[in-house]
Amino acid sequence: MERNNTNTAIAILAGGCFWCMEPPFEKLDGVLSVVSGYTGGHKENPTYREVCEGKTGHAEAIEITYDANIISYDQLLDVFWMNIDPTDARGQFVDRGSQYRTGIFYLNEEQKRQAEDSRKRLAESGRFDRPIVTEITEATAFYPAEDYHQDYYRENTVRYNVYRYNSGRDRYLKNVWGED
Repeated sequence: MERNNTNTAIAILAGGCFWCMEPPFEKLDGVLSVVSGYTGGHKENPTYREVCEGKTGHAEAIEITYDANIISYDQLLDVFWMNIDPTDARGQFVDRGSQYRTGIFYLNEEQKRQAEDSRKRLAESGRFDRPIVTEITEATAFYPAEDYHQDYYRENTVRYNVYRYNSGRDRYLKNVWGED
């Protein structure tokens, strides 16, 4: 009889365009799945169009299912910080509006504590000359985005790469983090 030693956990993170947030996490050992979706708002079962209009209160986000025996929540947070501009409260790169805000949506008190500690370490690191404004809030319902948004970077490689290059995200991240 084979025994399952998986310690499955979930993290919900918002870093602007969810297309750009899937790849860094999907390549990590221990990450089982990454789903693009919406969270943090008031409308049930929102559509992409509704979220993009900025009237639902939701942010584009990803739900990461991971094996906590292989990768920790803290390690996921480290990757998160290295893929966003945590000092921009009005969106991320070319995507503007609260639907593109950064956020950590915790599922329990331990995740809340780890997220707050992680944000504090980043703020004290001296890497940024502006305040860290990434929100840390209790998770509410997570609504998966429409199928055509899932793995967009793989399914629409050329369109994704053009968008990503023109967004300015990679230039910013390289400037802040170097080749890390």
